[in-house]
Amino acid sequence: MSIYGETLRLSIFGASHAEFVGMTLEGLPSGEEIDLAELQAFMDRRAPGRNEYSTPRNEADVPEFLSGLDGNVIRGPSLTAVVRNTDARPSAYADIRNIPRPGHADYPAYVKYGKFVSGGGQFSGRMTAALCVAGGVCVQLLKKRGINIYARIRSIGPVSDSDEWRLPMENGFPTSDPDAGKRMIEWILDRKAEGDSCGGIIECMIAGVPAGTGGPVFGGLENRISAAVFGIPAVKGIEFGDGFALAQMKGSESNDAFVVRGNRVETETNRCGGILGGLATGMPILFRVSVKPTPSVAKPQKSVDLETMKETEIRVGGRHDPCVVPRAVPCVEAAAAVAVLDAILTDGKDGEI
Repeated sequence: MSIYGETLRLSIFGASHAEFVGMTLEGLPSGEEIDLAELQAFMDRRAPGRNEYSTPRNEADVPEFLSGLDGNVIRGPSLTAVVRNTDARPSAYADIRNIPRPGHADYPAYVKYGKFVSGGGQFSGRMTAALCVAGGVCVQLLKKRGINIYARIRSIGPVSDSDEWRLPMENGFPTSDPDAGKRMIEWILDRKAEGDSCGGIIECMIAGVPAGTGGPVFGGLENRISAAVFGIPAVKGIEFGDGFALAQMKGSESNDAFVVRGNRVETETNRCGGILGGLATGMPILFRVSVKPTPSVAKPQKSVDLETMKETEIRVGGRHDPCVVPRAVPCVEAAAAVAVLDAILTDGKDGEI
């Protein structure tokens, strides 16, 4: 079981090829209503088997609430839901049980637990179905508080989206520029035809977080968001605002000047990404995450047979996304929503330094 949060506590359990994956959220405000149709629509964005550029594994991904929900109203100290695994095929991994797949957690997990974990187990991207149940609930509670979260694909391989956000993105693929989205899909399908995969960058914007939300040192918003986002297995990097580009600037260039706009203090630019000292500035929080290429590819790769301790070659079969980036977009929104709601609930409990 994996646990995240301070006031809002999220536990994720289950495994990729177990009967289900699931989540428990503790610390939610009681009496809040959840739109279950809206939650299912959020889940459908992450669900597999919906198009030619995702895995053919076919899962309905319908949350089944076991406790904490009375009709559509949150009741009690915790909310628990599971998502059934109805199309798992562990037999696809029978021939490589002793051969760790490059890019997967197979080898370090084997060292830690002394056994091969079918389909990645708790290290699988399948666990993000449970994350999206929790995050989908938190997204709705944040909307009621005037906070909205949007994410889009900034780039896949060499193909980049427009620099400008265009909301809402209703073209069926999460980019601001529909033409860029079409080129990204073409790039993904070309890699699929080669028996290979690709990665990309997801950009997320959180609008409406009140200035001062967060905390110093380990309680900062960057810390909270990063910890939650790294719960998505394919994420390998994160930056806020101009991120690593700030290292090439002078202080006079990187600082965001304060201005007054309509009796409200704002910053003239937003290179800090809406966070200073771990606290929200009141400007949109902006961050980007790097998503690695899907490690399961049909091309031959070098590995080791852990039974014979000899080097060997592996070709990974089964059903895999040629690019996980499109399905990871709602996962990033979900992780951000859990982190921000936790910060807000923590501030409401104790705002002292």
